[in-house]
Amino acid sequence: MRQRAVRNLARLGTAHARITRILDAAAGGKNNFLADRDLVRHFDQVTPVATTAARAVLEYLSRVVRHLAAVEGVDQFMIVGSGVPNGSSGGSRLHEVARLASPGSDVRVVYVESDPMALTLAQATIEPFCDLVRVVDGDVREIDEMLGDPVVQTFLDWDRPMAVLLLSAHSLDDECARTAIKRLRHAAPEGSFLGLLHITFDGVPPELAPAIRSLLAMTLPGLTVRTRDEVADLLDGLDLMEPGLVWVPEWRPEGGDPACAEAPSSSGNYGAVAHIP
Repeated sequence: MRQRAVRNLARLGTAHARITRILDAAAGGKNNFLADRDLVRHFDQVTPVATTAARAVLEYLSRVVRHLAAVEGVDQFMIVGSGVPNGSSGGSRLHEVARLASPGSDVRVVYVESDPMALTLAQATIEPFCDLVRVVDGDVREIDEMLGDPVVQTFLDWDRPMAVLLLSAHSLDDECARTAIKRLRHAAPEGSFLGLLHITFDGVPPELAPAIRSLLAMTLPGLTVRTRDEVADLLDGLDLMEPGLVWVPEWRPEGGDPACAEAPSSSGNYGAVAHIP
């Protein structure tokens, strides 16, 4: 873990955007740099949907956490690669959403982050004020080391159901993604849930696809964009909750004024939650 922390600090370049910070910037959060905000502006110049899509993603994550806490009775979460954004509806972070959805219960949340800025800020602004939240330096590409982290192993009760949300599969190639999902699936206790968020170009108009692909290639190298069939392949064998693998605005909408509701594909992301028997 110490070696990775050193590598992460070495990668902390404010001139380069990161996908988690872009999400935060597009949603109006503060955990981002000028490079992230500039990229949001570039996206909006190509197609003015970046901020709305970011809101759709954050609303999806909030609905997943709220449903699992309030309806399924989950009281412990491991959230991998969210960037801990603070731009969600009402300004609530996911651990706050979980707590509000399950008042009176001691909901525990572990955020696992590899982005050094997200890690440092979350450790400084969340952990000192909330005994039921921990922020861990971990990388899903090193899944065994991540799962073996002492905080992950002791802060969560691995004899009881939990929810594991994998929000950074876009950073993994096919082999690593399948390995990570398989390990998370088998490590989670019986009765747990596995949630997934994944970026896609399926909804991008053909005339805009080349410009967006070029922009991402220049600014976010290593980002893996998958089709619906490719995301479904990663989830093969899992028991997906209704409504299955869908555009994020379509996952158990709650009414009100959800982002991208009229054009769900403009969210640019698929989401799904599986029950682990």
